[in-house]
Amino acid sequence: MLDTVKQLLKETANFEAKNLEEVEAFRIRILGSKGELKKLFAEFKNVAAEDKKEYGALLNQLKNEAQAKVDELKKSLQSKEKAAKFEDIDLSRPASYRSIGTRHPISITKSQIIEIFSRIGFDVSEGPEIEDDWHNFTALNFPPEHPARDMQDTFFVEKDPDLALRTHTSSVQVRVMENNKPPIRTISPGRVYRNEAISARAHCFFHQVEGLYIDKNVSFADLKQTLLYFAREVFGEETKIRLRPSYFPFTEPSAEMDVSCSICSGKGCNVCKYTGYLEILGCGMVDPNVLENCGIDSEEYTGFAFGMGVERIAQLKYNINDLRLYSENDKAFLDQFKSAL
Repeated sequence: MLDTVKQLLKETANFEAKNLEEVEAFRIRILGSKGELKKLFAEFKNVAAEDKKEYGALLNQLKNEAQAKVDELKKSLQSKEKAAKFEDIDLSRPASYRSIGTRHPISITKSQIIEIFSRIGFDVSEGPEIEDDWHNFTALNFPPEHPARDMQDTFFVEKDPDLALRTHTSSVQVRVMENNKPPIRTISPGRVYRNEAISARAHCFFHQVEGLYIDKNVSFADLKQTLLYFAREVFGEETKIRLRPSYFPFTEPSAEMDVSCSICSGKGCNVCKYTGYLEILGCGMVDPNVLENCGIDSEEYTGFAFGMGVERIAQLKYNINDLRLYSENDKAFLDQFKSAL
């Protein structure tokens, strides 16, 4: 029995392993629940009395040395495996590219519009998306019977019929005129809401940027030059504009502005319905009644206003044929705008 223990001690001292599997096999054979050490402890009762002390000491020595050998070999082999993995790494290789996403085309377009108008002195103003009747309609010269007040066009707040989700950011302009003295030169970007059926060409919410300039001797010519500058900054130096007479309650005279089609260069195609032009915004001289409603002397000051849909500008700029794509969060669609950052 003593010879067996001494032989295992010698084997333990000389044991070497090439991999962790060999170490584990050694551990199971010597220290496992059915290993050699377990069997030797079971034979302790059969050892002669005068040999028990030596036998017990040798068993404990075997147990400690075997465990130490297993721990030492495991640590050594794990370190070698880890070092081998690093040897396979090319430290001069560029890091793998991780996509960090992209900005939304609406955000890109809105930021560009703001930046363009900031160059010519327009600041940015914001206001609440839930508006009262005065700021959303009455102050802007909407008659009581105007269709825009109908439930089919406006999302009214149920608890108070005088409150509604704003239908345009012109309400922000009213607040600016009420709280500031001319000269005023500001744009009002923001989300607006209309009670419309959702389709490829319309949505129940969208984004606008509206502009307002009020000072002494502001003319329609100033409006035209401002919008021509804007159109050429967005669509290119060769862009042409045309103004068509229109009607808005808060401007007089009023017009809608078209830009030459960037797809066909004004020659006519199915996108512009073969007219060579595409509508992008409405504009006009601020109605004197609006100025007076906001506490501005219409005899001393004049001004112009304009409003455009950000989705419309982005649609023309990026050739997007369905407004619903803006709000569907389709990654394949959004990934196309990484180059626009």
